Amino acid sequence: MTPPAPAARRPSAALLWVLLAAMGAGPLFNYGVSASATVVMERLDVTSGQLGTVMTVVFAAAAVTSLGLGRAADRLSARAQLSIIFGGTAAALVLGAVAPSLPVLYAAAAVAGVTQAISNPTTNRIIRTVVPPERRIGWVGVKQSGVQAAQLVGGLFFPAASLALGWTGAALGAAVLIGALWVLALVAAPPLPGAPPPATGPVGGRRRRDTSPLPATVWFFAAIAFLTGLGMQATNTYLPLFAVETLGMTLVAGGAAAAVSGVVGVLSRIGWSRRMSSGDRPTTLLAVICLGAVAGVVVFLAADLLDLPALLWVGAAVHGLTVLGANVVINAGLLSEVPAERLGRATGANSMGMYAGFALGPLLMGVLRDVTGDYRAGFAVVAAGYLLALGVVLLLRRHVGRRGAA
Repeated sequence: MTPPAPAARRPSAALLWVLLAAMGAGPLFNYGVSASATVVMERLDVTSGQLGTVMTVVFAAAAVTSLGLGRAADRLSARAQLSIIFGGTAAALVLGAVAPSLPVLYAAAAVAGVTQAISNPTTNRIIRTVVPPERRIGWVGVKQSGVQAAQLVGGLFFPAASLALGWTGAALGAAVLIGALWVLALVAAPPLPGAPPPATGPVGGRRRRDTSPLPATVWFFAAIAFLTGLGMQATNTYLPLFAVETLGMTLVAGGAAAAVSGVVGVLSRIGWSRRMSSGDRPTTLLAVICLGAVAGVVVFLAADLLDLPALLWVGAAVHGLTVLGANVVINAGLLSEVPAERLGRATGANSMGMYAGFALGPLLMGVLRDVTGDYRAGFAVVAAGYLLALGVVLLLRRHVGRRGAA
């Protein structure tokens, strides 16, 4: 009797938790550095702008490797891919924990970037392979909330642990947690079918790489991911420092504000996925997200200009409610646009755009902070990015409409 195909098996709850953890593992390094910013700056004797370049290295490494790792996700086993994610993150945290200088922290950041580059292709392919179609969007919403779960854990754990144990103790503690999750991931990892032979056929006994063009919608989504990612990561990286340097709050309070954003982000990502499941168009949801994200920037600027620290919490909540949900809508859109055997490659292309935005955002915010002495110009650039993303969303809507008419 032929065994059932992977898609016919009921996926376990443990697998869903593993996918959530896989999305949150790599970003835990980012949020740890951000939430422990003042401690790390003092340890390495660097400025806030220089610390922002650590995030640039993370996401530049992710952007450069996204396409290659996306193709690898179509071929490697689930255990191999999950080992790259969890093992790489643990290594990045250990290296970062003992880093005596900024260049060594850059090396740790590059390793963390590689783990994050493969997380979306891996988790998307697992969902497309083993989860029934009617449940896929819901699973995407839950697994994408892993990034914000990491923001919550990082915002609460790292400031307190860094003040009590130093950056080294905090980072090593996080590495132990990732190691435990790695073991769980290896147990729960499902089998994945190998990639089918491409239509172009073998060359010299070896499979020729699939070079057929991806749908235009993939590149629209990648552009939206770039522009929303720019503002999202600039805000995520500098929110704790903005609280400390501009609003006069403590490092723990700044980390708590990031945690609030993460909590709201977890809920919002699940909420946006439910809207997708109920039939709302991705372009409609993305337009609402972009407009709401601009409103969040306005709240942050008002907290600065009016000297009202209480508005920081409102801005953090709006940030979590809006732009932190963009990737759920984008990834759910990809699942419906691309066949399973090319999903890793398509997700890699989208991730390249997203991580390029992630790399550029903190760099711009840090440079503008060091040049102007405050965060106002940086937030203005963030708002402009969201408005440009809205423009791309409208272009995508028109493209989809024309395709449907044809």
